[in-house]
Amino acid sequence: MIEKVILLEQADPVIFYGVNNSNILLLKALYPKLRFAARGRAIKVYGDEADIDMFSAFADKLMRYCADYNKLNEEVILDFWNGEGPVEHKQDSLIIYGVNGKPITARTENQKALVDAFRTNDLCFALGPAGSGKTYVAIALAVRALKNREIRKIILSRPAVEAGEKLGFLPGEMKDKLDPYLQPLYDALEDMIPAAKLKELMETNVIQIAPLAYMRGRTLSDAVIILDEAQNTTGPQIKMFLTRLGLGARMIVTGDMSQIDLPQNVQSGLVQAQRILRDIPGIATIEFDKRDIVRHRLVQKIVDAYDKYETKKKDKNKA
Repeated sequence: MIEKVILLEQADPVIFYGVNNSNILLLKALYPKLRFAARGRAIKVYGDEADIDMFSAFADKLMRYCADYNKLNEEVILDFWNGEGPVEHKQDSLIIYGVNGKPITARTENQKALVDAFRTNDLCFALGPAGSGKTYVAIALAVRALKNREIRKIILSRPAVEAGEKLGFLPGEMKDKLDPYLQPLYDALEDMIPAAKLKELMETNVIQIAPLAYMRGRTLSDAVIILDEAQNTTGPQIKMFLTRLGLGARMIVTGDMSQIDLPQNVQSGLVQAQRILRDIPGIATIEFDKRDIVRHRLVQKIVDAYDKYETKKKDKNKA
């Protein structure tokens, strides 16, 4: 009798083991000659070498499926056991499978254009109104690159600019004050990576979420770097951020020109960057519009109403 340790390198242990270890219990029933001890990312298997080799090959198939689809249940295990393998119908514009196997796709033409642009450009600007999926698709692309081992880390950043409230009045220490600004990034990640795996990736700095000010002096290599809400950067800030791009890295900058929260006498760095960088090869700009809004149906109507209001206001000021 020998012992072998099988490590769950890419698959999330919580998903692989199943609710109340139901998947492990099924594997024990399928391999009655073997003994199992599963803890953390390690499964210790005891038995004859030939039986362990058969189990190891089977477990590899399950781990790959679990890592790809973020799900594993008894039905899937039995499909593999019967030699069929589960049939997963690939959806058009699929980016990745999120938590519980939820397919995350590019749902509009401009979202698809961002996916295509990311494939061929090292720097992409995604500009458009709230709810058009700019940040969500950008983070999905970053997670996919990490899962495919195209990069070693994901770095997400936002400028900490107040939208009607003052940072100093928020309770807690600096991290507590900054977290509300970064919450939309956490929300997207929680949709795409199981909680235990996400916690591990953040604790080991594979995924880093930080305010824009923390980027100064860094060279970011072998990473996907995302700057969200870039309309609230100044010219020097966005120049500083864009020049962090290192070897093997790609960058996505998102922003909404209609939601600039900077003081009136300060020009948006995003507006300036668009003007300066427009003709450089390797830089793509995708402009989202109201048709890309994928939140509640009322959001598009709200955006329409505000656009009409702003147009009337400008016309009145010209008169």
